[in-house]
Amino acid sequence: MPRLPAFPALRRRVDRWAGSPRALDVVAALFAFGLMLLDVPGLARADNSLTGVTATLVLAGGAATLVLRRRLPWLPYAVALGLMGWLHELTMIQFALYSIGRYRGRRAAVLATLLYVAVAYGYFLTPGWPAEHGETVSDFLSLVVPIGVLAAGVGIAAYRQDLVRALEAQRREAAARQAVQEERISVGRDVHDLVGRELTVLAVRAEVLAVRAGGEAHQKDFEELADTARRAHLMLNETIVRRADRDAATPGLEGLAELAGETERMGSPVALAVAEEAKALSPLRQAAVHRVVRECLTNAAKHAPGLPVTVAITVEGTGLRIEVRNPLPKSPPDPAPVSTGTGLFSMEERVTSMGGTLRARREDGAYVVTATLPTGLAS
Repeated sequence: MPRLPAFPALRRRVDRWAGSPRALDVVAALFAFGLMLLDVPGLARADNSLTGVTATLVLAGGAATLVLRRRLPWLPYAVALGLMGWLHELTMIQFALYSIGRYRGRRAAVLATLLYVAVAYGYFLTPGWPAEHGETVSDFLSLVVPIGVLAAGVGIAAYRQDLVRALEAQRREAAARQAVQEERISVGRDVHDLVGRELTVLAVRAEVLAVRAGGEAHQKDFEELADTARRAHLMLNETIVRRADRDAATPGLEGLAELAGETERMGSPVALAVAEEAKALSPLRQAAVHRVVRECLTNAAKHAPGLPVTVAITVEGTGLRIEVRNPLPKSPPDPAPVSTGTGLFSMEERVTSMGGTLRARREDGAYVVTATLPTGLAS
């Protein structure tokens, strides 16, 4: 016997649907239908061959086309013009003009509004136009034109807001991708500087051993080892150096004191605590620590100027922990700091590339950044 879906699963489906665009379209259709229902008694009494039931069905069918207003906004618009001529119903046209402005933009909305006014004026000139919708041309214009212009204008404004939000989201996404790419390049440069040195040492050491082994069975093995190290170094150059201009390698833990001093000169006191065990980290991991601390201190100086910053670097077993904490300012700095908002992405890319994690959060009136990564040291 098939099992009914559990209530939590059903609730999740309902929640997902409720936040979807289709749900908003259904709500708009129901809202339009509800407003038009107020006119049903008058429609049933009018000379249009409709009863209360048939008028309700006609209005329901017209309102149902609003469900398609995103893909086919001209369909509810055409239906609205038909309802306006047959039943003198002006509610539907407001939703239709808004939908065209919202989902097709300014030009389509202006065209639809002008066509609506022209068609409505044609209806006004035909016998049977109800007096409550304008007995004179001025009355007609004062009623019909504002309805169309206001609905279309609101739709155009919403369309422009959608464009702005979409462009802003694209800008943030592009900036994040750029930050991640730059951080990957920076990591690659550090790998080149640090690993390349070790490969050079390996090649030189193998050449020395080959000379010492002169004529012995292992001389050829040492020479092949030296050639392999040189080829590996060459491939490293081809892969990294040619993809980006070289810059200075990121300092290690010895550069943290200088960073703290620079931040203090900017007005933010820094309490720096570095565990002695951390000094045994590889140069690559020390470079990661330096980059994380540097970005945190920069952010603290920009967003919480003058407030103290605490930097703690500890080693717990095989894990390294970096924590940078600063109080949150009572009011935003004036003027507002200039920020691209990509520093967090850079730090996260640097840490995750080494198998670690990074968290940034508000905690007890302070902003806290915590990064953890393996030390790479034997426990």
